[in-house]
Amino acid sequence: MPLNKLALNRLHEQLGARFAPFAGWSMPVQYAGIVEEHMSVRERAGVFDVSHMGRLYVSGPGAASTLRRAVTYKVDDLEPGEAHYALMCDEHGAILDDIFVYRLEAERYLVINNAANVDAGREQVQRAIEGDVAIDDQQGETAILATQGPQAREMVARVTGLNALLGLRPRQCVEVDYRGQKLFAARTGYTGEDGFELVVAYHVAEDLLPALIEAGVAPCGLGARDTLRLEAALPLYGNDIETTTTPWEAGLGFAVTLDDGKDFLGKAALVSSKEAPFDRTLTCIQATERGIMRHGCPVLHGGEAVASMTSGSYSPLLSASIGMAYLPVELAQPGTELQVDVRGKHLNATVVPRPFYRRKKDS
Repeated sequence: MPLNKLALNRLHEQLGARFAPFAGWSMPVQYAGIVEEHMSVRERAGVFDVSHMGRLYVSGPGAASTLRRAVTYKVDDLEPGEAHYALMCDEHGAILDDIFVYRLEAERYLVINNAANVDAGREQVQRAIEGDVAIDDQQGETAILATQGPQAREMVARVTGLNALLGLRPRQCVEVDYRGQKLFAARTGYTGEDGFELVVAYHVAEDLLPALIEAGVAPCGLGARDTLRLEAALPLYGNDIETTTTPWEAGLGFAVTLDDGKDFLGKAALVSSKEAPFDRTLTCIQATERGIMRHGCPVLHGGEAVASMTSGSYSPLLSASIGMAYLPVELAQPGTELQVDVRGKHLNATVVPRPFYRRKKDS
């Protein structure tokens, strides 16, 4: 099947992007280079076109109860303008996707989910419908520009003239008028840095993206997005979490609400899995010698294979290879010495605290 193309594809070509397939889309992987783009986000600001991701607007008197039935977190308890990370699970408690849910108004929400799971996410919401609910899929009508980095918020405000955005606290969101169109802004992201995720009509994004770049925001591709999220130990669906993992062993218990008296898809199974002790946990591993750990590389302890890397790459910030794996609980303590089989070479590595990198937070 032919790959889907971003609405701003021609603009990315003009910016010199190199493309690669991802989740059925032709996506910019890098522009100036992964390391340079990575450090731009850590030190200043970078912008990612992540319009391949799903954006499902759910509205009506039954929106809150419908989404509460569809996801693991108590999103019906959010105030308008608040957002939270959540999971979608099936009746067996298997993780179908990880998502962000934004409450825009009392009876209106936005759900952003992974590109590979757009259809499954819509079906999950439809399956959970309770009451009068309208579902509006705007993936084909809007663009998502994620502007991330210590200077990102100020640069977005300066370029757009929307200084009111600077008043948003972490995980808050707002819809404002911008050039006669509705612009959604949320103080969320997937890089471990501060910044905004912006959803706007794609014809508006055609002007906004170049304006951000002209102001000094670096265009960044999926390559840097992956190394950034890995340094922050943020899971990637299909690698670090999928249908065989539970929220508890993935360290995602904060995304599951079991004590609000509400039912949701997979709740009974998740209650059972939480009560049962788990024997593995998602763990951060850092190489202590040269070599690059990748997804699928066997992890050894005492010469025996004990796990496989779920993610792995080079960390530009740490100048070392880093990755994650589901280690037996008894081996998941920081300081545990391991080896990782990288194409037949046993690379020395050690367990380190999660995450690898945590920014200093202000407000």
